[in-house]
Amino acid sequence: MLPEKKQILVVDDEANLRRVLSAQLGRDGYEVHTAEDGEEGLAFLKEHHIDLVITDLRMPKVDGMDLLRAALRDDPSRPVVLLTAHGTVDNAVEALKTGAFDYITKPFDQNEVRVVVKKALRTRDLASADATRDVSAAPPRGGSDRFGIIGESPPIQELYAILERVADTPTTVLISGESGTGKELVARALHENSSRRDRPFIKVNCAAIPKDLMESELFGYERGAFTGAVASKPGRFELASGGTLFLDEIGEIPNEMQVKLLRVLQESEFERVGGIKTIHVDVRLVAATNRDLKREIAVGTFREDLFYRLNVVPIALPALRDRRSDIPHLCAHFVAKFNARLKKSIEGIEPEALERLSSHAWPGNIRELENVVERALLFADGSRIRLDDLPDEIRSGSSSSTGASAPLAAAAADPGLAPSTPDGLKEQVKAAMSKLERDLIERALKQTHGNVTHAARLLKISRKGLQLKMKELNLRERDPE
Repeated sequence: MLPEKKQILVVDDEANLRRVLSAQLGRDGYEVHTAEDGEEGLAFLKEHHIDLVITDLRMPKVDGMDLLRAALRDDPSRPVVLLTAHGTVDNAVEALKTGAFDYITKPFDQNEVRVVVKKALRTRDLASADATRDVSAAPPRGGSDRFGIIGESPPIQELYAILERVADTPTTVLISGESGTGKELVARALHENSSRRDRPFIKVNCAAIPKDLMESELFGYERGAFTGAVASKPGRFELASGGTLFLDEIGEIPNEMQVKLLRVLQESEFERVGGIKTIHVDVRLVAATNRDLKREIAVGTFREDLFYRLNVVPIALPALRDRRSDIPHLCAHFVAKFNARLKKSIEGIEPEALERLSSHAWPGNIRELENVVERALLFADGSRIRLDDLPDEIRSGSSSSTGASAPLAAAAADPGLAPSTPDGLKEQVKAAMSKLERDLIERALKQTHGNVTHAARLLKISRKGLQLKMKELNLRERDPE
């Protein structure tokens, strides 16, 4: 689909502050909604898709902490940023430990707001989806559910054995695996099954942090350390003291920061940016990467000594195609999850559809499987998900063995069919994407009986954006049935 404006909700009982933030964020290209207190903000979140919440900490009726907890229960991947006065910074730090993405101290600098918002939204885009985070649904009968992980295949049984040995230790763990295999889920399992479970679990997505902000993000800064540093601020290591710090995408950390990270791992101490006081912390570090760090060492982009400090206990997560026997259990889990979320009552998946799901290559792993099940459940007309409810590429089995797209799979079978130029490949990809977009829109319109407004809500885009895309694909609006 065409990229849509990110949706931001600003909640504050000061009308002037709401106007200022709405004007600034609107100029930056975001769609901004406002609420005058936490109660109104909660009601808005229940009815609308919101990518980021910015809320005051102190408000009548429902305060910022209650709004934070409710927003995280509804969508753990949605970032919440707190606005706080100087006198309530301690409360804001506590909010970070509860799960807030960041806080901004009043009076704030516009550039500070811009940086925090951009970083928060980028983190949401890069973060693992709910497939690797939400484990509340009961596992299917006969399926295994230990450490919040669903599966009983041999690779997952090996994972259980490792977690049993290392969870309740202070040992550093390095989790590797393709995107979407559940690295954050394993990191949380290590934390929740340790004696640190009642202490903070702080996550940092290293790929979402600009290089020039990495040091202040990890180690904090003192007032006046740089332009815009109007107050001292603790870093993620301080916030995680006594608990667990999860550094996701560790391979993205720039070289100059790797030396400082190595020192913290060796000495458990550091100084804030602009500070001279040495701060000691007790942090259990868990890192994750989808890169081959040994290859990064060979080309000089990752320090060998840091790698061995991180790689005390390595955990290599299997790709979904290497644990196909777990797919039926995962599917049952996602059906239960989305039945509750979407208020549906799908009973299960037809055998033919489940067979196709089990044979698909899943290049996007669990995250891709979750998205496919959600989409199929959303558009299913009967009591069970059928083969016709699945996307074309899965129905056709075009990537059942290799994970290649249909054009590339055909080229592999017959070199004469391969695109002769990069432009030819781009055209094939563009055509495939258009077909997928058309299919999604037609299904949404069918589900909503031709109501464009309701269809746009299902697709999580604006009505205008859907109309533009329909015009591009030569899809005409029709009167609702």
